Amino acid sequence: MLRAGAISGQAHARAMRAARPGMFEYELEAELLYEFRRNGAQFPAYTSIVASGPNACVLHYNQNDRRMGDGELVLIDAGCELDGYAADITRTFPVNGRFTDAQRTLYQLVLAAQSAAFGAIAPGRPYSGIHEAALQVLVDGMLDLGLIDRSRYANADDAIADKAHVPFYMHGTGHWLGMDVHDVGSYRDLAVPGKPSRPLVPGMALTVEPGIYVRPGAGVPEQFWHIGIRIEDDVVVTDGGYRILTGSAPKSVAEIEALVGKGQA
Repeated sequence: MLRAGAISGQAHARAMRAARPGMFEYELEAELLYEFRRNGAQFPAYTSIVASGPNACVLHYNQNDRRMGDGELVLIDAGCELDGYAADITRTFPVNGRFTDAQRTLYQLVLAAQSAAFGAIAPGRPYSGIHEAALQVLVDGMLDLGLIDRSRYANADDAIADKAHVPFYMHGTGHWLGMDVHDVGSYRDLAVPGKPSRPLVPGMALTVEPGIYVRPGAGVPEQFWHIGIRIEDDVVVTDGGYRILTGSAPKSVAEIEALVGKGQA
């Protein structure tokens, strides 16, 4: 899985280097597939998502046939399968290599949410804590940015209880990963009455993938319209906490802006 993650991370970096305004999404998909195969991966682990502009706000979009525009973001969710094991990475970056102020603001929010989610990973801690940690950061940010009307909620907990975040973040923060991209296993402790969240144990492999998706709508600040961002990494629980398996995929704003559009090495 570590090798699958490394190959997949290299593929995301390749797509970033190749990206230019005016390209079709499928051209970046071809870069991913080439990098998978040239490094010995037998297959993509799932149908790659290359979603630019408004397509990034569509979960599981995979038509990959739109021409990418200057000033837009592209969200790529792609991973390879190597010797029966899957990787699953998402990166989001500006097609022209420079985040706008609004894009950078939301990107840094999602990055902070992922960092909080990582902090919830340790043996004995509940699986649900990963999502709860990410959601708290995201909703705090949504309130600060006016995506959620602060006049209606005293705090993030109230907004979460009312599901005010769902128009902008409608999925969980991860899933099991292994011999399938959504691997088998319960997220609840079936041996305990009431089925509370399953405790994490060393050796569990999972994804951590917060996101934010802003479609046009009444009361939604226009500078954020059509921005869809997800950041996803693969993690294994260790005795002391966790290990990230997909660190080869560039993720910081500085790394991304230094790489996008720079051509293949």
